[in-house]
Amino acid sequence: MPDQTLRPTIDVPGTTSHTLAARGRHEGTLRYLKAGTGAPLVLLHTVRTQAEHFRKLIPLVSDRYTVYALDLPGMGYSEIVPGASYEEPAMRAGVERLLADLDLDDVTLLGESMGAVLALTTAADLPDRVRRVIAVNTYDFRGGIARSSLLARVVLAGVLAPGVGPVVAAVEPKAALRRILQGGLGDKSALRPDYVDELLQVGSRPGYPAVARGVYQNLPSLIAARSRYPEVKAPIHLVYGEKDWSRPSDRTANKDLLPDAEFTQVPGAGHFIALERPEVLAAVLNAGD
Repeated sequence: MPDQTLRPTIDVPGTTSHTLAARGRHEGTLRYLKAGTGAPLVLLHTVRTQAEHFRKLIPLVSDRYTVYALDLPGMGYSEIVPGASYEEPAMRAGVERLLADLDLDDVTLLGESMGAVLALTTAADLPDRVRRVIAVNTYDFRGGIARSSLLARVVLAGVLAPGVGPVVAAVEPKAALRRILQGGLGDKSALRPDYVDELLQVGSRPGYPAVARGVYQNLPSLIAARSRYPEVKAPIHLVYGEKDWSRPSDRTANKDLLPDAEFTQVPGAGHFIALERPEVLAAVLNAGD
């Protein structure tokens, strides 16, 4: 069961918190936020974040959509299951459980970073349930967050190192987390102090260092998942920040892989567009309503 001793420190106006029951030994309880009315919109967060990543976006679209912002398996306040996998197929299974258990149809999926990859692969698996995909800064290229800064490269190398990796993953100084996340922003002020504090609280959950290490180790599975993109039948909109960690060649590769997809590049924005330019994502969503 999820850790009952911690509660989110951030309130997203208009949302209520819910859980999906565990399924089997390796699929724990999942937590999600719900808000609004209308057709279902599922929001899938980035590496090292949680449902509150969309705190600025949800109020902009909840008058047109019933919003479900999921804490991916083991992340946020979803249950940490010892020995669970954080490979792409296992995380995708959590997304698909949300759609199946809530019997959601005509779904718009919006994912950022890792969540963008999961939105695309979920749509490939569930064509009868998914209406549209907005994939924001897909996290499917070599290096990933290590491209953020020298500090990120050093920390990530330590987390992934054999032997000492679990120890390094358990040490997360506030200043280091803040600097690494700011490396994913064009506008550094978009990273609010209360959000950093919330992420640190989640990082203090028993077992979370193993989750973090597992997520960072899963990058090869996210890269491999690109092979599933052409299977998606629903319309796709690729959104990239001009200053995203991906290189122009990475973006062009996905444009070539998905020639019918719409494409938007957001001037000045980095990897975390939901934090710094939520109005852009709201406009994309509402244009397709």
